[in-house]
Amino acid sequence: MFFKTRDRPLRPGEPYPLGANWIEREDGVNFSLFSENAEKVELLLYSPANQKYPKEVIEVKNKTGDIWHTFVPGLRPSQLYAYRVYGPYKPEMGLRFNPNKVLIDPYAKAINGNVIWNDALFGYKIGNDDLSFDERDSSEFVPKSVVINPYFNWDDENFYRMKKRIPLKDTVIYEVHVKGFTKLRVDLPENIRGTYAGLASRQMIDYLKDLGITTVELMPVFHFIDQRFLVEKGLVNYWGYDPINFFSPECRYSSSGCLGEQVIEFKKMVNELHNAGIEVIIDVVYNHTAEGNHLGPTLSFRGIDNLAYYMLQPDNKRYYLDFTGTGNTLNLSHPRVIQMVLDSLRYWVTEMHVDGFRFDLAAALARELYNVNMLNTFFIAIQQDPILSQIKLIAEPWDVGPGGYQVGNFPYMWAEWNGRYRDTIRRFWRGEALPYSEVANRLLGSPDIYLGNNKTPFASINYITSHDGFTLEDLVSFNQKHNEANGFNNQDGMNENYSWNCGVEGPSNDPNIIQCREKQKRNFMITLFISQGVPMILGGDELSRTQRGNNNAFCQDNEISWFDWNLDERKVKFLEFVRRLIHFYKAHPIFRRERYFQGKKLFGMPLKDVTFLTTDGKEVDEKTWNSPTQTVSFILEGSVIDEINEYGERIADDTFLIILNANPNNIKFKFPKGKWELVVSSYLREIKKEEQIVEGEKELEIEGRTALIYRRIEL
Repeated sequence: MFFKTRDRPLRPGEPYPLGANWIEREDGVNFSLFSENAEKVELLLYSPANQKYPKEVIEVKNKTGDIWHTFVPGLRPSQLYAYRVYGPYKPEMGLRFNPNKVLIDPYAKAINGNVIWNDALFGYKIGNDDLSFDERDSSEFVPKSVVINPYFNWDDENFYRMKKRIPLKDTVIYEVHVKGFTKLRVDLPENIRGTYAGLASRQMIDYLKDLGITTVELMPVFHFIDQRFLVEKGLVNYWGYDPINFFSPECRYSSSGCLGEQVIEFKKMVNELHNAGIEVIIDVVYNHTAEGNHLGPTLSFRGIDNLAYYMLQPDNKRYYLDFTGTGNTLNLSHPRVIQMVLDSLRYWVTEMHVDGFRFDLAAALARELYNVNMLNTFFIAIQQDPILSQIKLIAEPWDVGPGGYQVGNFPYMWAEWNGRYRDTIRRFWRGEALPYSEVANRLLGSPDIYLGNNKTPFASINYITSHDGFTLEDLVSFNQKHNEANGFNNQDGMNENYSWNCGVEGPSNDPNIIQCREKQKRNFMITLFISQGVPMILGGDELSRTQRGNNNAFCQDNEISWFDWNLDERKVKFLEFVRRLIHFYKAHPIFRRERYFQGKKLFGMPLKDVTFLTTDGKEVDEKTWNSPTQTVSFILEGSVIDEINEYGERIADDTFLIILNANPNNIKFKFPKGKWELVVSSYLREIKKEEQIVEGEKELEIEGRTALIYRRIEL
């Protein structure tokens, strides 16, 4: 069915760069593959018309150290290829070579499709244990790697090449799924809905700009697979947290094809977003691969060099160390594996022009056997890298292993998803009485977590909701998760969401319930945008998007997850509220300080930079600071900001009084000295005249579950 090349004038090629690299001036492709334990490597070349059998098999005879390489003349972009790797099959020793299994190049820049599930994909005989050996050929079931044309005519020079990236102090992050964002946009051509091209359309860019978004954080775009158990349930891996490659953009989001076109389309998307002044961060998964545990398929890394790529149990290398909950953990203690990750990061920055990364389960990247070490090689390498040290680095600062919760412990140049912020603010607004200090610290950028590590408030990525959990609409509509559609008997997903449904579970037509929920959503959003740190909103929250109570919609590639752009009056009003709030936030540097508040009088001014108050208008004392409360109020003094702008001028702003009353009951609040004008509120009703302008020392009744922002207009 195939023939081995005999007459093609092969050349030894070069060991670097790794992967398949088209060299136009030499009319051919250099192939390079790492495997330190392999005994033989074959390069397989395929035609698009027949991916069951290779049209050529080339033995890669040249080896430099642990890298196998060859140069094949006459090949051009769009060429499909794969590998067979020979060596011992001794799972008990961590060796799982099986030359019957066709393998994806770890450095492939494009992959042409999805895995087709079949027992032949497994290195062992399904039905037996993993010590058995399967001789079936997997070629027709494995997507092939693609040689790409790397050239692209970028014109985002002002944004990218001139390093005019957006500083953290001006960043508003929008976490979004490439497909879900535009799949239901009827004003887009149908063929680009749910694609990179759809996200890059003028309609969507205008929407993001109008909303006030500076940075989109894309959910995983590395090429990933749909796990077999999901496919058998008629579901897919919608979120994408199961990568099989760290260089290839996922081709299912391409409107133009999968023979390298997905790379061009991704670049066009980034280029258009940059030209609109919007950054692109991608959610990256370097902690594990889609090959799973010892019973998983052999698709790439496992068959190329299992012993090198994965963390294996020291006393029994048949089994994998799993700090990710997915069956395996990538072995970043191995120099070639850490090289691959760093090469991948640099590739996405230099070749794809992305502006930063959000690292999934980032604590796993610091694993040294059973310990988490934030001074390990990976973090040191990034810190000294001239490219990677200059971009946005955001950690999901935990994994599922022992000691994996590392909030506050990442190096100073990293920002972190602040799960403690999320939980505290959720608990506060559902009415729990929490220590005043706990709520106050979250609002101030969590100095109790980050200040001791020489970080700024922007180490804290503040969020109320993310892809993982309830949407904002569901947070105020459901007390329990409703994940029945996932097919796991509602056993998956978080059990504790710190949510409150306003008295009715799920959708309601009761005007009082609707009003409660709309007000709570505004309370959450106001709190997010008056907190120090970097705000992140879950894409679609501003549209009142619901997942019908599903808090783990990872497998729901349907209307449960897609953005619904048909907005009724209620949703339009909330969208407009969020838009105004974001622009208000961006207009006032007092909410975006680069240094922590000191709670002191500065520059000879008679007022402190921040003052927390009791409901009777007095400054909070130590006893109150440590006591439970349902109401937090404070003054941010805009005249004593101890920071300068890029021109060396001291920054000044208005002074604001923030009142956050999570008590279900009305309270009496005595205003501090001065005259105060209401500028933002969560009230849905018409504002009374006596609430609009309030004289100091006056006592005003504040509704239960209300957030208010007053601006001082007279001292």
